[in-house]
Amino acid sequence: MSGIVPDPVARQPWQMLFPLFALIMFGALVLTSAAAGDFDAYARSHLLRFAILFVMAVVISRFSKEFVSFFTYPAYLVILLLLMAVEIVGQVGGGSQRWLEVGPIRIQPSELMKPAVVVALANYYGSLPVGMIPNWRALMPAAGIILAPMAFVLLQPDLGTSLAIAFGGGVVMFLAGLPLRWFVFAGIAGVASLPLAFFFALQPYQQDRVTTFLDPESDPLGEGYQITQSKIAIGSGGIFGKGFNEGSQSHLRYLPEPHTDFVFATMAEEWGFVGGLFVLGAFAMILRWGLSVARNANDRFSKLLAAGMTATIFFYVAINLLMVMGFAPVVGIPLPFISHGGSSMMTNMICIGVLMMVYRWNQKAPRTGLIT
Repeated sequence: MSGIVPDPVARQPWQMLFPLFALIMFGALVLTSAAAGDFDAYARSHLLRFAILFVMAVVISRFSKEFVSFFTYPAYLVILLLLMAVEIVGQVGGGSQRWLEVGPIRIQPSELMKPAVVVALANYYGSLPVGMIPNWRALMPAAGIILAPMAFVLLQPDLGTSLAIAFGGGVVMFLAGLPLRWFVFAGIAGVASLPLAFFFALQPYQQDRVTTFLDPESDPLGEGYQITQSKIAIGSGGIFGKGFNEGSQSHLRYLPEPHTDFVFATMAEEWGFVGGLFVLGAFAMILRWGLSVARNANDRFSKLLAAGMTATIFFYVAINLLMVMGFAPVVGIPLPFISHGGSSMMTNMICIGVLMMVYRWNQKAPRTGLIT
């Protein structure tokens, strides 16, 4: 292969990079249309953010295993402190207190916490002897790693991000080898506590989103408006869509947030079922590659790290698609690599960078057998 393509080029994960670049470029087209043909409104910053964050991902991919393991817990604690700072001096936007601003820099620590929890748990379970993993005493530190940031995120309030943290951490814990009965027990306890959570933990607007999800027609001009218009946009696209820059739902402002949370509906109206298949196929290729990186990893830490990052990307994709089609409540989860938004792009590019890092580790130390 080196006689045709240089080795440094051939070693790159092109099976992931090609669909990633395709999603980014397609996202720029959709965002241009969401702004009624104005490229500068959303698409330009979308491409610029990706270019900067892709460089960041490449830098992350060069980290050594020892470096990541050494800085895992300090980095987690710093981000946890930033979450605490949000409650004290955080900026309010859209009714929620989620951001820290220092001069021109604006960060959302809860987004950084999603991959940080995965790295912390992967490091924790990667260092434990196998016999200690299914032990209640070993469960307590792991539960603290997840529950501490979830508590601060729920105070913001941000239900979607807290669920993302729980999902990524739960996947790592499951794959680490915790007994299945623990997850079954936790699931039963979670279902039993849903009424209490609904009435005492959720904010009134979050309660409205849940009831609207269960019956969108009950308030079609209020809380049910977003889902109703999203379904109309998706359904009106048909097989091939109405054509680029021809979407009436987004251009006539019937569809709320056509460039962020409901960008898939904007895309489906103009590109139809075929466009939807393209997006799903590209995500499937990226997720499949992420799982292959986890399978080929040479140690438990690397396996859990790659699987957790893949699960985090999957959560974004699955929840956003379910949300815009009316199969999940509206929780403000954007579609990776297509929606306009710096925070979600940063989180997902961190996941990509970590997966590229584990991919490089796999190349340096080929898998010789199953590590338990």
